Amino acid sequence: MSTILPDHDHARRLLHMMVLIRRFEEKCVELYSASKIRGFMHLYIGEEAVATGVIEHLRSEDAIVATYREHGQALARGVPAGAIMAEMYGKAEGCARGRGGSMHLFDAKTRFCGGNGIVGGGLPLAVGLALADKMQNRKGVTVCFFGEGAVAEGEFHEAMNLAALWRLPVLFLCENNLYAMGTALRLSESVTDISRKGAAYGVESAAVDGMDLLAVSAAAAKAVAQVREGQPYLLECRTYRFRAHSMFDAELYRSKDEVNEWKKRDPIPLFFDAMKSAGVLSDEDLSSAEAEALKQVEDAVAFAEAGTWEPVGDLTRFVYSEEKAS
Repeated sequence: MSTILPDHDHARRLLHMMVLIRRFEEKCVELYSASKIRGFMHLYIGEEAVATGVIEHLRSEDAIVATYREHGQALARGVPAGAIMAEMYGKAEGCARGRGGSMHLFDAKTRFCGGNGIVGGGLPLAVGLALADKMQNRKGVTVCFFGEGAVAEGEFHEAMNLAALWRLPVLFLCENNLYAMGTALRLSESVTDISRKGAAYGVESAAVDGMDLLAVSAAAAKAVAQVREGQPYLLECRTYRFRAHSMFDAELYRSKDEVNEWKKRDPIPLFFDAMKSAGVLSDEDLSSAEAEALKQVEDAVAFAEAGTWEPVGDLTRFVYSEEKAS
């Protein structure tokens, strides 16, 4: 795998994005504890290198289908932090008018086609988007993020089969964090190497260290380039979430020692230390990235706090169709 180092500006953007995702998520924990954010919430802390490394290779015409752990993908795609935070609050200024919340972020302008609360539910949607692009002779790529737990669902196999059969431009992006909610991968899959599963459908596949931003970026560049040529691709990013599955998770299925071992490979310092050693980034770059990210998060919270609740009169808007009298 290529290990070509990014230049200063590129590295600075990558660092900023990972820091922004981390600080945004940490603020969400604080706001959830204060009951500003309610409902289910799944954090991306520890997995920042995946969204950052993959999405940097996408174009404006490309589409993203995500899971319920999609805050990081939305930020990396360019959905405004304020619109995301307002959505978390349930405010009308949110990217889905406050109707989706944490698990259902959506933004048509960036072709961020939604988080999905159903395990594996985004896979057939991604195939449909890719089929539409192909039928209309568009050059877009659809990237479908999903966890390793979705591999046990029928949608995974159906989606892979149809994408290969119809030669659809889909990048199947598995974020393998080892635990599907609270079930270890080794207890649910007889073959734990997710990347090997693409061979059954003639889909080229690869696995990459999901904690290493440079490795993810290089693997994603290759995968996206192939998908643009009409060949689906399965990329498994082996990563780890540092927080529990959700805010309601007692986290009894893994030890603190295991989590602490993985934290030694935190993708943010891993990337920064490598760039600093190579003379690409400095301590000042890290300090300014932190300051900018914190300011963006503060502005996002202020935007959400100042937002408005959708009127009760709009309760059935977008839910029921209204038939006009003939």
